[in-house]
Amino acid sequence: MSTLPTHVSLVDVGPRDGLQNEKQPVATEHKARLVSMLQDAGLKHIEVTSFVSPKWVPQMGDNEAVMAAIERRAGVRYSVLTPNMKGLEAALPTQPDEIVVFGAASEAFSQKNINCSVADSIERFAPVVAAAHAAGLKVRGALSCAVGCPYEGDIHPDQVERVVRLMKDIGVDHMGVADTIGVGTPRRIQAAMERALKHYPLHEVSGHFHDTYGQALSNIYACLEMGIHSFDASVAGLGGCPYAKGATGNVATEDVVFMLNGLGIETGIDIDKLVNAGAYISSQLGRPPVSRVGRALLAKRAG
Repeated sequence: MSTLPTHVSLVDVGPRDGLQNEKQPVATEHKARLVSMLQDAGLKHIEVTSFVSPKWVPQMGDNEAVMAAIERRAGVRYSVLTPNMKGLEAALPTQPDEIVVFGAASEAFSQKNINCSVADSIERFAPVVAAAHAAGLKVRGALSCAVGCPYEGDIHPDQVERVVRLMKDIGVDHMGVADTIGVGTPRRIQAAMERALKHYPLHEVSGHFHDTYGQALSNIYACLEMGIHSFDASVAGLGGCPYAKGATGNVATEDVVFMLNGLGIETGIDIDKLVNAGAYISSQLGRPPVSRVGRALLAKRAG
């Protein structure tokens, strides 16, 4: 049997990737409170907001206000998404610890999403990465549609490696491999991860899995078997998948922590406090948490 990591670090992307897909607006104070509750639960890395045009992503229109409202704590990293130079220039005064840039493994997705080829999109990021480094910030790369695309279907690992190489060439420090539509299964996820690991060290590769087809936890386990020990997750399973009707989006942080606890893997996260954070933001959205563990533990408390 392969040796699993003893410690896993989780990045909670709920405040950004989760809330940006919500139909109803969420007040700045509720976003800041969510970040605070995640910190209380022991999360050391939180993706807070994104600096994108409010015309395209209205939920993130209060990015500066959210960054001003959060209570900064020592030892916690605050990330923001900056898709272009304009976004980075707006983000820098708010003092993030890290920025995130994203590219797609799929040409069709890149064209539909940002109206340019994959190579052009990476070229656009080059000055953003350079400016972020000049400001002393780390740059995380997010590689979307790493195993499947809503327009192109299956994505070959060669396509993944091509974009990983392009991101490495422009100086991206960390590679997050994302199954954006949640169609990945363990072997296919491992094949994509292997390509990222050819160009990045183990500690600079992470997984970002959607649970559309219920495979996210299996896929995380498959990555643990490879020694990968960093993953994105979203409190309460925030963020439906915009490409699959009625589908769940990001894997819920509560579900991941429950599995890791069962494996004896340390996360530094208090699951009860995490469930509280999920219940809080879900109540603001007027629905129960999508997290199965969150629902089970809340039902247990009520009983």
